[in-house]
Amino acid sequence: MRHLFHSKRLGFSLIALCLTLGLSACGEEKSNRDTLVIGMTQYPATLNPNIESMLAKTYVLAMVRRPLTHHNAEWKLVCSLCEKLPTLENGLAKPEKLPNGRTGVAVTYTIQKNARWGDGIPVTTKDVLFTYKVGKHPASGVADGELYRRILRIDAHDNKTFTLHLDRLTFDYNAVNNFQLLPAHIEGANFKDPKEYRLRTAYDTDSTNKGLYFGPYRITEKMTGSRIVLEPNPTWWGNKPHFKKVVIQIVENTAALEANLLSGSISYIAGELGLSLDQGIAFAKRHGKNFNIQFKPGLVYEHLDLNLENPFLADRRVRQALIRSIDRNQITKKLFDGRQPVANSFVNPLDWIFDKNTPRYRYDPARANALLDSAGWQKRDGDGYRINQKDVRLSFELMTTAGNRSRELVQQILQSQWRKVGIEIRIRNEPARVYFGETVTKRKFKAMAMFAWLSAPESVPRQTLHSNHITTAANNWSGQNYTSYKNPEVDKLLDGIELELDREKRRILWARLQKTYAEDLPVIPLFFRADPFITPKWLKGINPTGHQDPTTLWIEEWRAEKP
Repeated sequence: MRHLFHSKRLGFSLIALCLTLGLSACGEEKSNRDTLVIGMTQYPATLNPNIESMLAKTYVLAMVRRPLTHHNAEWKLVCSLCEKLPTLENGLAKPEKLPNGRTGVAVTYTIQKNARWGDGIPVTTKDVLFTYKVGKHPASGVADGELYRRILRIDAHDNKTFTLHLDRLTFDYNAVNNFQLLPAHIEGANFKDPKEYRLRTAYDTDSTNKGLYFGPYRITEKMTGSRIVLEPNPTWWGNKPHFKKVVIQIVENTAALEANLLSGSISYIAGELGLSLDQGIAFAKRHGKNFNIQFKPGLVYEHLDLNLENPFLADRRVRQALIRSIDRNQITKKLFDGRQPVANSFVNPLDWIFDKNTPRYRYDPARANALLDSAGWQKRDGDGYRINQKDVRLSFELMTTAGNRSRELVQQILQSQWRKVGIEIRIRNEPARVYFGETVTKRKFKAMAMFAWLSAPESVPRQTLHSNHITTAANNWSGQNYTSYKNPEVDKLLDGIELELDREKRRILWARLQKTYAEDLPVIPLFFRADPFITPKWLKGINPTGHQDPTTLWIEEWRAEKP
């Protein structure tokens, strides 16, 4: 899943901040500890839980619904909407032989008995079957289409208990984090035309419909691009949340976020979608005594997706030259105080599957120049950029989310370093909703797209690397292989890793995948990010996970206390 955040540069008055926030008076919420105002830099492109994989959406929806399973702060898989995690050991998961001779698995879940949608309708297996119908349809455009393709059928035993029959027994057979239930009694009518479902889902056309939610909160107000208001859900079966109102305030300018935190107009800046690490470090130096500050390293992989249908980037020598001509150690040292380690592949050293022998690309402009020479980019034009025999300049467009201060700085450094070896970089950025809703998802970027993937522990990157998951109009842009990467060996490794239940044998396959990935370079790895979590002294209960499941999954544990 991708982690997105915005930020813009300094320069406006406190009056402007108040107007941006839409509050009647600046500091109105400061003394009202019944209301929690969370500032974040991005507005979700959609609120449908199964379409797209934007962190801004995940962050909000975690407060108003719960997945069947998720990973906790200790990186353990646990039940959320289900009552008991099924395993082979407790008998709720059972291998089964399939007609094709392969081994599948039957996994039985029971929905929390008191789970009800916000309109009082029980959450039942009818919703499970409907969600499966949506996910299974090739035109629905769900982000994780692979999950639904693997489900051969679902047996509903009663209103609460059901069995998923999966077409293979994988090491993570019971992790159905992306099987996000939809309310059949509401969304059923909107799915009559699957191709139009993206446009008709009630999550976007009727977002305040209380029947869409079953978490501690429900959405009661939405101002597109600006704010989302949540209030306690009376049908929630768990611990009662502390705050009577939660306001998600979208402020793309991180300077505004910081100023509003200091003034009290915003209670808390979302750690996952707020200040970048460099801004967090600077904030800590100035205001560290007045806040609790934690820098949480995690499974956030900053990188450049490459459009491999671009004929220049299709040449691996060019891709290797690109990475050898940038000093990533200098970038992380200069911008992030060395707190963000350089990435050699998509696997973070914090994850047990990390292989220390993965090939590394050191900063080596001489080698980069030699690679470009061998690829036919030898001559230089009047501006000093490389051209080929047809006098075509070696030029690429580099995109990211507009206003993201940290990424814009990285862009500038990359542009400068690549110029030294004769590569032209043209920078063009877009707002996050456009960038991810259209440009990246539909593979409209011409050359390079900078963003981050946020993953779970030991997460198989099938969606991003397997050739079956290249997004196309034919599959309604389902999948996340935005690079158009095709490698039969990688496909085979991805399949093999999933099917290998032995941990040590799986480690070997993981090592081979990391090696192949690093050598092939379908993307340019940059670094693994650490996020600053800056909380006021009075706000308690926030426990960063370091992976794709956000802190808001435990919103009912957040509380206001005297400092």
